[in-house]
Amino acid sequence: MGTDRLPAGPGVTTAAAPAAAARHGGLAAGVLIGVLGVVYGDIGTSPLYALRTSLLYFGDRGFGPVEVMGVLSLIFWALILTVTVKYVLVIMHADNRGEGGIVALMALAQRVAPTPRAKVILGLIGLAGACLFLGDGMITPAISVLSALEGMEVTSPALKEFVLPLAVLVIGVLFAVQVRGTGSVGRVFGPVMVVWFLCIALLGGMEIARHPFVLLAVSPSYGFSLFVRHGTFAFEVLGAVVLAVTGAEALYADMGHFGAEPIRLTWLFFVLPSLVLNYFGQGALLLAHPLALQNPFYLLGPHWAQLPLVVLATFATVIASQSVISGAFSLARQATQLGLLPRMTVRHTSATEEGQIYVPQINAMLALGVLFLVLAFRTSDSLASAYGIAVTGTFTCTTLLAAVVFRRQFGWRARSVGLVFGGLLVVDLGFFSANLLKVPDGGWVPLAIGIALFALMTSWQRGRTLMMARWRQDSLPLGSFLARLPQSRIVRVPGIAIFLTGNPDYIPAALLHNLKHNKVLHERVLLVTVNNLDVPEVEAANRIETEEMQPGIWRVTLRYGFKESPDIPRELARLPERGIAFEPMQASYFLGREMIVPAMVPKMPFWRLWLFLVMARNAVSATEFFRIPSDRVVELGVRVAI
Repeated sequence: MGTDRLPAGPGVTTAAAPAAAARHGGLAAGVLIGVLGVVYGDIGTSPLYALRTSLLYFGDRGFGPVEVMGVLSLIFWALILTVTVKYVLVIMHADNRGEGGIVALMALAQRVAPTPRAKVILGLIGLAGACLFLGDGMITPAISVLSALEGMEVTSPALKEFVLPLAVLVIGVLFAVQVRGTGSVGRVFGPVMVVWFLCIALLGGMEIARHPFVLLAVSPSYGFSLFVRHGTFAFEVLGAVVLAVTGAEALYADMGHFGAEPIRLTWLFFVLPSLVLNYFGQGALLLAHPLALQNPFYLLGPHWAQLPLVVLATFATVIASQSVISGAFSLARQATQLGLLPRMTVRHTSATEEGQIYVPQINAMLALGVLFLVLAFRTSDSLASAYGIAVTGTFTCTTLLAAVVFRRQFGWRARSVGLVFGGLLVVDLGFFSANLLKVPDGGWVPLAIGIALFALMTSWQRGRTLMMARWRQDSLPLGSFLARLPQSRIVRVPGIAIFLTGNPDYIPAALLHNLKHNKVLHERVLLVTVNNLDVPEVEAANRIETEEMQPGIWRVTLRYGFKESPDIPRELARLPERGIAFEPMQASYFLGREMIVPAMVPKMPFWRLWLFLVMARNAVSATEFFRIPSDRVVELGVRVAI
């Protein structure tokens, strides 16, 4: 294949993944168990509803061996093509310094974009995928918890009335404990998922042993037979088949925690076999007892085991939900660092793990959204109609971005990119198109969530761009200010003044306001700029850069990756290492509080401007976001018209 071979390591550097492996002691059993607890919760609980929902599509038509074998074949090949080939064998090679996920992939694709216009288009594609992922984050906890608790109806129909209240209780507790962090709970996630996968594999394997004929469904001919028999109706069934691969994006998104190799090994040799055994076991049961469609997953087990299985499934779905919630927190922080969302409160829930964070605003939004979905749809069957569009939309966006990375970063030939990613795109678009048919029945929910988030992010990005343009227009260039400073009669007073500036080539408005009103300049002045880079983390040696512009005036640049949370006082405390006298108790931080008002001729549509103003007024203050001591802050109002 020449230059088209898969890259041997990460897309930018090969240092991150080995470092992660070293931290975890290579591919030790503990790492592999940890992968099971974090990565596979969503896709691992899909057997609770995927096959049943797919066969329910046939409704009054009824189903027989052709339908069961056909749907099993489609599920099997969805797992092979979408998860194994696309994510595990191909896209996981495209990491951004060891970090995966659609935001990291978007940053990598933009870095190698051939033109500025292409960079903008790739950004919009990544943005759309990220918004759909957050939409998926609301549906996963709702459908997973409901489908697990519905197993009580199999044990005793009288328990049906308790399903909804218990689901609300479980979800309420799940979101309430987020503030405490997931470190301690996370230690039991892995072992629980090990037990879960062993149980579903055992249940499926026992039924396959009774009806081994079902294994013939691995042949794609059964999937084709389904389309021959049912024509375009079989295309609608694809909208439910995709439920079997929800959570595939997590394999890629969690690379930064474990590296690619542990994820590949656990998928190929444990998770995939367990899922296939369970799906085919359910299929074997339905071939022998069609009435088991009531709930084929729970009816695989003996009656005495059904209630314990409900408890285990509930734990597994809580783990699946926790993974999605944590992913939403990380995605929100990444989007904030890349300038796609306003500043939000980010609380670290672990003293040792940077990735364990809690974002109150996102937690509240997800909690309200999930509870609304549970109370509005009430059953997992109803929610299945809403599930799929967000997932398949994210799949499509990932494929498009990865095609650019493999062509531009890894040097694949255009023909090879077309064959590999063109084929994957056909599969993704097939699933996405099938799910569009579900829009009237609830599919509009994730679509509406995604569109709303897309409008918020693009409005914030556009508003900030206009603000920076207006700020540059009204600001004084740094060079001009410094040139006039020696001849000026400005009084220098003792102390350290720190001014934050988004553009290091211009004087901060807060400094000019301070001169205008107080008519003094401190003996030591630090002009601090925080740069957010399109990499996950910045090495400590490259974090800070200093330059003395004039005696007593320094320009300080701090660099952070999109996985990191800025801490300005901590970094400035390292200035003595660079020969700059800095005493934290003598430092005052001068911040400009922007008062945004509409211009006489607004450069944004009214609705976008309104969204931007609402987000700006509710954004976390720079003091809190940059962890600046509030008792050392002086705020000066700055009026900005856009």
